[in-house]
Parts: sequence; C-alpha cells; structure tokens
Amino acid sequence: MAKLTQLEMLQALKDFDTPSITNVVAAYPANPLCLGLYNPWTENWYTDQTIRCMYPELGRTVGYAVTCVYGLPDPGFKRLSFMDVIDALDASPKPTILVLQQKFPPEIAGKVGLSGGNMTTAMKSVGCLGVISNGPSRDIDEIRPMRFQYLLSGVTPGHGEMAVYAVNVPVSVGGMDVSPGEIIHMDENGAVKFPADKMEAVLTNVQALQKEETERMGWLQMATSAAEVRAVFSGQSYAKK
Repeated sequence: MAKLTQLEMLQALKDFDTPSITNVVAAYPANPLCLGLYNPWTENWYTDQTIRCMYPELGRTVGYAVTCVYGLPDPGFKRLSFMDVIDALDASPKPTILVLQQKFPPEIAGKVGLSGGNMTTAMKSVGCLGVISNGPSRDIDEIRPMRFQYLLSGVTPGHGEMAVYAVNVPVSVGGMDVSPGEIIHMDENGAVKFPADKMEAVLTNVQALQKEETERMGWLQMATSAAEVRAVFSGQSYAKK
C-alpha cells in the first residue's frame, strides 16, 4: 500500500473521535498501542472542562497549530497586529487551527468577545479550520454557516480595544500547552495535541485500537452475566452459543 501523504493522514485522523486519539497518545501507558508521549496526569496535553465546543455538528477537526497571544493594548509594545496572525496562518502547513491565548485582566476576561465574523472570514481565507481559546468569542450565529469550529470558554457580544502580544510562541489554553506546528485534533469532547512527526504512529495505533475495541464491544453486547463481562475484560473471547 502506498504511503499516505501528510494531508491524507490528517484526513484519516478525522475517522476517530478525540478521546480515541488521547488513548493512543498517552491515556493508557500500559497498553502497547499507547505511544506514551506524555505523562498523562502531569503534562498538559489535552483541554479541560473550561473549554466547550461551539459547533458539535461539524464533527472532528484536525490541523497544524498556529499560536498567538492577545491582551489589552500596551503603549510600550505596538509591533504586532492581527495581520501578523494572518501571515503566520498563511505560512504554516495546511490546514491550520489557531490556538489563541487570551491574557486579559480577570475583571474583563469573561467579557472579551474577541474573534468575530470578520476575523473568522479572514482566517478561513488562508486555510484555517478553527480556533481554540481560553476566553469567549462572539458572532456565533454569523460564523455557523462558515463551518469553522470554535472551542471556547463561552460567548459574549462585545469587546474593547485589544492587541496582539505574540505570534507562534508556546501558549497554554484550557489546560493544554501548545507549541506552533503541533497537530491539534478536536471535537465536541475537547482537543488533544501531539508532535507532527508522530502523526503516522498515532494514526496506525488508533486504527489498531479501534479494531480491538470494536471486537470487545461485540463480545460485551453478547454477554448476559457478570462472569461473561469479566471474561471479556480479562481478555478472553466470549461467544453466546
């Protein structure tokens, strides 16, 4: 079989939900199909419950991470703008997911409707598929027909002046630490990241794990007693005659 291209592997990863991807990235270190890329509890490699999916109907979204940091305007630093974010998205391998860390004072952090319809349209035009942010956004109804995914802390209708602090630097969003160029896999369960050079291994192992789990679920559906369920979970085949 011909080796898959990077784009084909990204597409194939959409056949699996985000929890399944976490299973082979790090969630089950004792499982031979788990790559053990991170200590599952001590490292920040997937999002927490502060982030929720705005458009679960879009299904899975996979892409290369581009990162940026936003906050209040700083009179001493005016070198970056949203156009620098667009340039970074344009220069990245495609497709992309923007991981946007918001650094606003606590008293306004919950009311910064940062990325609306105009920004979303611009990002989509340069190959971006979605945004993950530790703050809210707005224009949810306007963005919905664009089929552009958002994972956010929530929504709010307005904002004031804001500024770009950094582009393509390590960021932390919703309990997940992300560096530019990492792969992001996200759906209504949240998001997980892993190094781009592990993409083929992640895909190979998640395909094998799904095959195992499908077989296990089949046995469990036929079980009619606790003893039979126990046999399945202990690795023994069970078939109802």
